[in-house]
Amino acid sequence: MDAAEISGDLASLVTRVDDKLRAHIHTRVDLTSGDRERRWPTYPLVALQQISRNAIMHRSYEHANAPIRINWFNDRIEIISPGGAFGTVTSENFGRPGIADYRNPNVSEAMRVLGFVQRFGVGIASARKALLDNGNPDLEFEVSDQYVRAVLRGKDAK
Repeated sequence: MDAAEISGDLASLVTRVDDKLRAHIHTRVDLTSGDRERRWPTYPLVALQQISRNAIMHRSYEHANAPIRINWFNDRIEIISPGGAFGTVTSENFGRPGIADYRNPNVSEAMRVLGFVQRFGVGIASARKALLDNGNPDLEFEVSDQYVRAVLRGKDAK
């Protein structure tokens, strides 16, 4: 079992989360199906980064003391962020393109200035594309008033 509590300033926090994600991604190697070696990750890093950064950016810092959790299972990764849907984002429209609201505009802007996010409102779409391109199942979300849980399934999960 590997567990870590990560805290600190925003730049250090995101960097340490990225390092932890990289350390746990397994890469499969195929030496026999072609004339060149093929490699692919069980989970694309960009998808994990987008969803974990969304969790940091959009979590409730006012009404919850619970940490963001990233739970790694044999067949999936669950990223749980305290605080449910916010503003114009509801459980019904969560994750749809063009629907965005910012519970923490200062955190969002700091992440943009630090280079951890490029454009607001594209993280989920970027994660979905990376998963699709890698052959993973689509993202799953559970959205409640208290939390958002994102589930990323491994490449071999169906």
